[in-house]
Amino acid sequence: MPTALIADDEPNLAIELASRLTQFWPELQIISMPRNGIDALAELNAQQPDFAFLDIRMPGLDGLQIARSVPHMQIVFVTAYDEYAARAFDTSAIDYLMKPLTDERLLKCITRLQRGGRMPADSREAAAASAPREEAPIRWLAVGYRDATRLVAIDDVIYFQATDKYTEVVTAGHRHVIRTPLKELLPRLDAAHFVQVHRSVIVALAQIDRVERDLLGRSRIHLRERSETLPVSRGYVSLFRQM
Repeated sequence: MPTALIADDEPNLAIELASRLTQFWPELQIISMPRNGIDALAELNAQQPDFAFLDIRMPGLDGLQIARSVPHMQIVFVTAYDEYAARAFDTSAIDYLMKPLTDERLLKCITRLQRGGRMPADSREAAAASAPREEAPIRWLAVGYRDATRLVAIDDVIYFQATDKYTEVVTAGHRHVIRTPLKELLPRLDAAHFVQVHRSVIVALAQIDRVERDLLGRSRIHLRERSETLPVSRGYVSLFRQM
């Protein structure tokens, strides 16, 4: 059974959309209807629905910021603002629906989702032509913390480390987990501040105290604010030859 999340800070609009989706697509299960961007991102990471219907303007994080944080997710934007269309199609957007939404337009979107398709290429290109494609580096991360959602500033992150199922986000005093794999996270980080040093490790350059080699020629990073050391793969050792 396909699942979906609806995020909108106006609960009546979210309920209306959920009702119409259920009417036209009875098999679709609406699993969550968060009212702000931070909760929406947390729910997407925790529940991994098949589809997400996102408003653009929401408290905490907007829909575009959320979409860039979950590039694997199938996103439909539902908004009253047409000026965001170009940037929306530079994310993982499948469709861009304008409020007030007609039944005909919603049915076309549902058909597209059921077929696994996206907005026709000519429509996406026309919308994207008026806006730059470069995305700003992420500046925050929404992470689960006990029974709440916590917003972690990217400047507080010392390193990211991949585990079997998650990515650890390590700060001076805490370890958090997110579901975004390193290969999707790395392009969204500022290359002037973060560098990959191992297939499972990305580290903040400002947090590197020194790099030492043992008798076997293996390099390890010593951190400024944490006691553990991080491995450096042979392919990345050249990054530190001038350090």
